[in-house]
Amino acid sequence: MEQRVRAVIAFMNANLHRKLTAGQIAQSVHLSPSRLREIFKEQTGTSLTKYRSELRLERAKHLLETTFLSVKEVAASVGINGVSHFVRAFAKAYHTSPARYAERHRKAEPKP
Repeated sequence: MEQRVRAVIAFMNANLHRKLTAGQIAQSVHLSPSRLREIFKEQTGTSLTKYRSELRLERAKHLLETTFLSVKEVAASVGINGVSHFVRAFAKAYHTSPARYAERHRKAEPKP
């Protein structure tokens, strides 16, 4: 994978909580938005937007497994405004609601 694409993925991972435009992401690797979209699709097989959404959902899944944040807090921490949008996207990707996923996968709360 090309270095610029790896850098974009790292940049997106570090900024999942932010609303970034394709222009801002492209600027991080000194490309035009259209050129970044072209290179990114060529290298990853998916669009920049779809890849970023998948990163957000993966991070949300990890947070649901490893923290005791509410569904609303998890959605906000990965940059998804609107709990209903988050619930729908999560359920579509993982075939269960975020709340049910958390119930099944969270570790027991540590005893003091």
